[in-house]
Amino acid sequence: MILPSRTIHSARPGRLRAGFTMVEIALALAIIGFALVAIIGVLPAGLNVQKNNREETIITQDANYLMDAIRSGARGLDALTNNIVSITNYWQNYDTNVPFNDPWIPGASGVDGYTPDGSRVTSIATPNDSFPLTNGLNIMGLLSRPKFDYLGRTMVRSNHVVAIFRSISGAAVEKFPQTNVLVQSLAFTYRLVPEIYPLAQADVATNNAYAQRLQTRLHEVRLKYAWPVLPRGRLGHGRQTFRTLVGGRLSAYQLNGQPVYYFNANTY
Repeated sequence: MILPSRTIHSARPGRLRAGFTMVEIALALAIIGFALVAIIGVLPAGLNVQKNNREETIITQDANYLMDAIRSGARGLDALTNNIVSITNYWQNYDTNVPFNDPWIPGASGVDGYTPDGSRVTSIATPNDSFPLTNGLNIMGLLSRPKFDYLGRTMVRSNHVVAIFRSISGAAVEKFPQTNVLVQSLAFTYRLVPEIYPLAQADVATNNAYAQRLQTRLHEVRLKYAWPVLPRGRLGHGRQTFRTLVGGRLSAYQLNGQPVYYFNANTY
């Protein structure tokens, strides 16, 4: 059965033109609309995956850079002053002679804060307010601080160092010499918690000199990252930890009364 085709009369006599009805046009627009809604719905997920991949790539690159700097005892990375926001050390003293099953009485505690503009240090006998993060020497000396400081006799100080960094790698528009405060505030920022532990004591009961030397010359370095840093200090969902073993002596120095630490790979 052959159906007659639809035709539209032309303004010029003697010619016929094929066309679509309003119903067909409405159906076509509905199909296109459904397709656009599906595409628009997928776009945010794709952009979010791209954003997460970019942030993880930046974290990996920065972690490798800072890990190498700590491991080599770098002291001249003054370019870090363009990326550091603050370093805070939450410290607590405790007596290791107190048995674990006895009521624990906390010792002295406090917070040391450092920014590019100044500092507030309470962990030393004479509070030091003149240790700003204006050079790589100060920054690396604070990031390399061990998790535990031996204070003498049975007293030990626990350190929890928290650093806030703007990304070292990434988009050039966010980097120095960018002076736009708004752009800097929108730059990708993360939290870094460095932890440095001596190698666990092994075979000391047999007076093994090699094992004792390993204990004092081999350290585990952990860099714990959390990102991004959101307004009011809140943190996003990104988390990653990097670990390595560093050989060499972790030497302590005094800079303007402030204790700082650096690895010396040549001294083992």
